[in-house]
Amino acid sequence: MKYLSIMILVLLSAGNAGAQSKKLQKATFGMGCFWCSEALFQRLDGVIIVRSGYEGGSVANPSYEDVCTGTTGHAEVIEVTYDPAKIKYDELLEVFWKSHDPTTLNRQGADVGTQYRSVIFYHDEEQKQIAEKYKKELNDTRAYGKPVVTAIDKASKFYVAEGYHQDYFNKNGNQPYCRMVILPKLEKLEKVFKAKLKKH
Repeated sequence: MKYLSIMILVLLSAGNAGAQSKKLQKATFGMGCFWCSEALFQRLDGVIIVRSGYEGGSVANPSYEDVCTGTTGHAEVIEVTYDPAKIKYDELLEVFWKSHDPTTLNRQGADVGTQYRSVIFYHDEEQKQIAEKYKKELNDTRAYGKPVVTAIDKASKFYVAEGYHQDYFNKNGNQPYCRMVILPKLEKLEKVFKAKLKKH
């Protein structure tokens, strides 16, 4: 009887661990410079962690300098860990598509190269289907007046970017790039997605 009780406790704790691991999910987006993307998604309620990094290339452990050459195949991306009970994947996609220009191939503003491509790296079949359906709706309704060229690719090895790239805007908010490029995006986020933002 004692053995049975122990087994039940073990199974229950394993089940709880499984529930915990399923609770948080990951989403990965490339939408130009990851400094901008990180600053936006950090402010969303339900987003727990945002890490800047590189994904989708063929070179192991690429450095920022490697990726900047445009020859490694990697995109600058953010890996978002979020709580689906607070924010859904399609809501993250809405912020993604409304916070950059998904109609320019391998380019965002002055940033040009395959490393700045618009891309969604999906982590499971459900994310793939949601992203593809959303992209089709945007194109069918001609939401941007031009075709959405965002790539929808299976998630591959994610390499975390160097430490100085993490939490960039919060640490370097007074730099000219942050004031001229990132701040206007944050101001737009405040207007368009006010209800989805964290309360301070």
